[in-house]
Amino acid sequence: MQREIAAGSLNPPDIGDWSARVYGQQEFAGAGKTNTGLLVPLERRLARFVLPRVPRWVETYHLTLLTPVWSMLIVVFSYLAARDLRWLWMVNLMIVFHYFSDHFDGKLGKFRNTGLRKWGFYMDHLFDYGFLCSILIGYSFLLPQRAIFNITLVLCVFSAFMFHTFLMLAATEEFKVSFSRFGPTELRILLIIINALLVRFGTRGLKGALPWVAGCGTVALVLLAYRAQKKLWQSDMRAKQADCD
Repeated sequence: MQREIAAGSLNPPDIGDWSARVYGQQEFAGAGKTNTGLLVPLERRLARFVLPRVPRWVETYHLTLLTPVWSMLIVVFSYLAARDLRWLWMVNLMIVFHYFSDHFDGKLGKFRNTGLRKWGFYMDHLFDYGFLCSILIGYSFLLPQRAIFNITLVLCVFSAFMFHTFLMLAATEEFKVSFSRFGPTELRILLIIINALLVRFGTRGLKGALPWVAGCGTVALVLLAYRAQKKLWQSDMRAKQADCD
């Protein structure tokens, strides 16, 4: 792996304008995420503390390439949890590790101005899909074989949300990663709570909840798609009217 061009070492980051550099408008639309999640204000304060303190030898691609590690360990610990549900605490720990590496990889690159925007966009979200798959593969170890259909259905629904995000990025050049006040961080917290409940109460509830998760997700996806197509239709009509004028 080639090292990043350490532009930040030539021009040390100015802490004063860190927010504009990390969260401001980016030349590459995929590098600028729009996140309206509930915990975003807290995350920004955390970023202000963490980013200047990341060791210089830690590169942005190091953090990105950690996601497959966490994903593989989630599968391993979930397999072990089929015999002892307390292994799900280790799954939760991997989810926490994934939060830090996934949340700060792109921000660290923008903070240091080291590049890898398009590489990071591609690899980060490819690995995020792998992370989603690892969670559902892990749950498949905990449930009877007849529940595989419901797990597959949940994977299809959540994959469709990711697909929607990338389609809207291509159509609008806005990379929105949250839906209403629910974003990636809130999803991770929900997974941690679910795993804690599984340790406490067993897997019976998970089996019954999967059809509801898939059904509610499908309804939310339909509403999201309806609003998106309406927004794009109006945008096309405004562009057409401008051409006619």
